[in-house]
Amino acid sequence: MDRSLAVERLLRDVPPHDLPGALRSGLGEHFGTLAVELLMADYALTELCQVGEQPYTAEPIPVDGTTPGAAFLTQTATFTRDGDQVTGFLPVSVRGDRLGVLAVTLPGEPEPPVWAELQRFAEAVAHELFVADRDTDLYIQARRSSRLTLAAEMQWQLLPGRACTRPEFALGGQLEPAYAIYGDCFDWSASARKLAVTLINGMGEGSEAALLTNLAVNALRNARRAGIPLDAQAELADQALYAHYRGAEHVAALLLEFELATGAVTVVDAGSPRLWRLRDGKAERILFDEQLPLGTFDGTIYTLEGFQAADGDRFVFVSDGVYNALGPHGERYGDRELAEAVAATAELPAAHVPGAVLRELSTRRHGSQAEDDAMVVCLDWFGSTPLSGTGNGPAVTVRRTDADR
Repeated sequence: MDRSLAVERLLRDVPPHDLPGALRSGLGEHFGTLAVELLMADYALTELCQVGEQPYTAEPIPVDGTTPGAAFLTQTATFTRDGDQVTGFLPVSVRGDRLGVLAVTLPGEPEPPVWAELQRFAEAVAHELFVADRDTDLYIQARRSSRLTLAAEMQWQLLPGRACTRPEFALGGQLEPAYAIYGDCFDWSASARKLAVTLINGMGEGSEAALLTNLAVNALRNARRAGIPLDAQAELADQALYAHYRGAEHVAALLLEFELATGAVTVVDAGSPRLWRLRDGKAERILFDEQLPLGTFDGTIYTLEGFQAADGDRFVFVSDGVYNALGPHGERYGDRELAEAVAATAELPAAHVPGAVLRELSTRRHGSQAEDDAMVVCLDWFGSTPLSGTGNGPAVTVRRTDADR
């Protein structure tokens, strides 16, 4: 039996909480490893936390400026040497979602095929972690370098993931402050023909804001999964929110559907999340007719708009916690600064862009306290994939950008 397959079978046979122990015994037996550690990225994506039997007992490793952090950021294996031992730090990722790093120490100088085999195994570990999270809190606890607020707990459990890649696109999203968010949220879902992206900015603070956002996201998911058009999805979610809050609370939302075969994008703009496009090195805001936030009035009718995505486009979505953030002298972040931040991160992969923009925002505050939570989502559009029998989808109106006006 292939030794990687033997270790994978061992992982599937042990209780979910015992994956680290199975890793050590399986890799020790079949690869002769001297040490194996599983490091999970924390919610802020700034630290790698060791998974142990007792959570919160190991000192986190910074992502910036460390060899394990370099493996996580670049998504390539990195190595350190200590005498006659070599430690490889292997990315643990699944379909573009970066979970952490597997640290494997081997004697001597293993041949490249050995490291390639271990890298493939690290990918298998990522899949096992996704399954294990259903049955144990161990790996969720390991991602925390401090305690989450109740609102943040609710919001993180609502997310589809932190990143996603397919041949047509790559997605990455981040919420800050990671351990105390409450109203901002994002959602996405891809099928054979469409990619749906939802950006949410709920009003209020604390767990009440999180409850409002949870109702909005699940109402939109319920409508989307019923297979109805985007404008009807917004209307059903609007009705669900109004029925519960009677207009006292509402949710700003930006809803988009990308046709994977054509690059045509259908949009419902129901509030404050904003969209920026980076094309040929130039960042510009894409404007829509802003409609009423979800839940404002009973029976609101929403109108579809749209635009065309071109191969190589980058789209960056931000909530008002970003563009309304105040600097040390009371000045707002604003469109000019956002355009500069989007252009400055052009060389980064989509999964890294949200964190980079939010770190730049934090630097600009000079340590001052954020007044609102903030969301950044980045979507790289690689190009449409023709599908037989797909058709052109619904007609949409192409809106002009700031530069066109």
